[in-house]
Amino acid sequence: MEGLSLRSRRIGWPMAAVVLTAAVLLVMLPQVSSIRYIVGSNMGGWAPNVNFTIWAQDKHFYNGDWLYFVYDRNQMNVLEVNKTDFDSCNSDHPLQNWTTGAGRDVVPLNITKTYYFISGKGFCYGGVKVAIHVENLPPPPASLPQKSDSPSLLLSTFRGQIKHGG
Repeated sequence: MEGLSLRSRRIGWPMAAVVLTAAVLLVMLPQVSSIRYIVGSNMGGWAPNVNFTIWAQDKHFYNGDWLYFVYDRNQMNVLEVNKTDFDSCNSDHPLQNWTTGAGRDVVPLNITKTYYFISGKGFCYGGVKVAIHVENLPPPPASLPQKSDSPSLLLSTFRGQIKHGG
């Protein structure tokens, strides 16, 4: 390699920026696919007189998503229960009490299953309960480009993977 200096091996700033951006996107890709849902958003939050079945029906919940419960902390709570206790509004033996006391509780959906949430203190009987079915993320597109001479093609491939939701 006589005559080849280290200086000639450097890549230019525009190419370095593209490589760095692509590396960041690859590292962040699993994280950008998760969505934080505000439970009962646009309907009043975690509160009576909200039909949570309707709120949840058009959404797809995936492993890695989050639920954000917003409610009056002096009146309500967030309890995860089994299906039997969900159906009967029994809050005596919750699987998990997600109530932190601030009225702003975050629940990670990190297991593929159906989660059952109710509010105790009698509010479940008024409809403050929701069942959330969590699935695994669908597989990525069948063929991603292996090598691309076009940085914009690589970036547009990952841009299509980012989900936005509420």
